[in-house]
Amino acid sequence: MISYGRQSISDSDIKSVVDVLRSDYLTQGEVGYKFEDAVCKYTGAKYATSTNSGTSALHLACLALQLGKGDVLWTSSITFVASANCGLYCGADIDFIDIDRNSWNLSIKSLRTKLEEAEKSNKLPKIVVVVHLCGLPCEMEDIYFLSKKYGFFVIEDASHAIGSKYKDNLIGNCEYSDITIFSFHPVKTITTGEGGMAVTNSEKLSERMKLLRSHGITKDPNLMTKKMDGPWYYQQIDLGFNYRMTDIQAALGCSQIQRLSYFVSKRNEIADRYDRELSKLPLTLPMRCADVVSSFHLYVVRIILRKSRRTHREVIEYLLSMGIGVNVHYIPLHTQPYYIKNGYCVNQYKEADLYYSEAISLPIFPDLSIEDQMYVVKCLSDAVV
Repeated sequence: MISYGRQSISDSDIKSVVDVLRSDYLTQGEVGYKFEDAVCKYTGAKYATSTNSGTSALHLACLALQLGKGDVLWTSSITFVASANCGLYCGADIDFIDIDRNSWNLSIKSLRTKLEEAEKSNKLPKIVVVVHLCGLPCEMEDIYFLSKKYGFFVIEDASHAIGSKYKDNLIGNCEYSDITIFSFHPVKTITTGEGGMAVTNSEKLSERMKLLRSHGITKDPNLMTKKMDGPWYYQQIDLGFNYRMTDIQAALGCSQIQRLSYFVSKRNEIADRYDRELSKLPLTLPMRCADVVSSFHLYVVRIILRKSRRTHREVIEYLLSMGIGVNVHYIPLHTQPYYIKNGYCVNQYKEADLYYSEAISLPIFPDLSIEDQMYVVKCLSDAVV
């Protein structure tokens, strides 16, 4: 089976992990800090907080921005459940924004209209989680302008987008956001097995996330309520979580990030080949923009159903039967049973629903051979023509 995505592990990656396994510290050593520094150096962000998953990073970001009961978080209707669930963990309400017909990211027009309506009813969001779907950056300058006009915080969910660029700057520099989070799941551009990272240019937000990442416990005398009993002393000063990344995971991240530019280049090479080979088929291909570079975590095509000889489901089933592990990213959040029972309905976000009825994620990962890619192209052609 040719999967839609998979990790690329080198001998250097393995050696880095083995070195930690043979060291004194498997967790809470120095390697986690080294990985945080490496991500800061790469993205240009000032501060980084490593976590055990991208979901944990989203939760910490919401907590650091003091999201709570009575607040509202908005995010795209096409994203993984974590982009919204992080708000529910904090007791906030959730609402969705429809996607743009061309980019498949959050629609600026829909966001602007929704903000205008929310202002009239005094229900503006406290946080908007902006998802860079497939690795394609959103229109961050426009979102930043709206955030200042309407007073909401911006979290970039860049789970797909480490290595992507917006207006010549790498995603993660937080020029247009308060916090950016990354995911290092095995199918992502770089991996730590499981893991995540939250980056920011705010020292205050960074310190808050680091405190909550480790049970709300501190060994900093300046944060304690009384003088330390001795060098062993610590205090729990808030209710936190165990969201730490191990040194084993961080070691893999330190090694992987050295090849990040190569991974992004290779993914773009594969995407360019798909663009050329699929251009004459009844498909809508990913949008390309002059001022952005996508890391192409995913390569999604949309079937033009009126021109295809098979339905969306039939195309997917045919490709799977041919050993091609295609997928759909994602099922619209407002159609999930959990959200339906909380007041959302299937036809509430028309562009998202249409996208879901047409979208297929094709295999894309650095080790995908030209031979395997051309096999994918042939099978997809056979399925739709």
